[in-house]
Amino acid sequence: METSTFSKFSAEFFGTLVLVLMGCGSAVIAGANGTSGVGLLGISFAFGLSVVAMAYAIGHISGCHINPAISIGMVVAGRMKANEAVIYIIAQVLGAIAGAGILLLIASGKDGYSVAANGLGQNGYDAFSPGHYNLVSGFIAETVFTFIFLLVIFGSTSTKNIHGGFAGLSIGLSLVLIHIVGIMVTGVSVNPARSIGPALLVGGAAISQLWLFIVAPILGAVLSAAVWRLLLERK
Repeated sequence: METSTFSKFSAEFFGTLVLVLMGCGSAVIAGANGTSGVGLLGISFAFGLSVVAMAYAIGHISGCHINPAISIGMVVAGRMKANEAVIYIIAQVLGAIAGAGILLLIASGKDGYSVAANGLGQNGYDAFSPGHYNLVSGFIAETVFTFIFLLVIFGSTSTKNIHGGFAGLSIGLSLVLIHIVGIMVTGVSVNPARSIGPALLVGGAAISQLWLFIVAPILGAVLSAAVWRLLLERK
């Protein structure tokens, strides 16, 4: 029985909500102060484990893209129709906004919390980069990391992969690896929806710098899909 469009939309909405709430929440609530907080490694695992959990929760419904870059990459790779990708992307962006909204409601319950000062785990470059990396570094990082992330996804979900049942695990762990390396550069997006949700609620520089976290991941996904389709999966 074919899964309905509404079920796929709902799955992508919920999955992206969880990714933003848990991933960004690990930074905002659990903290990264190196003493009482979970630290950068903990945040990295929070994002990756969110993907693992959702892959097995909703993967059989929608494929668990929970990322516009993935949906666009699937179109370029010939694995998805463009009209279906549009529905996925709408669900993902709305889910990310909802996840950021829930995170804001929770974080606001702490004395001294300010969305302007503490943020919602938004991405940034230059003065708004955790490690003060510039625009060029941020753009290269987001493009290359998304390229790598999509290659893992294409390979893990290929019908030729006899270990396909472990796709959720390999994809989630690759996201952990990307965060371990990239958090200090941009906070790591590789997912336009994950960046859009927090940015819309934080405002300011998060909005003005948002373009990079839309353009670079999409570019990385398109390049990855092209390489996979033309070079790596040739018969």
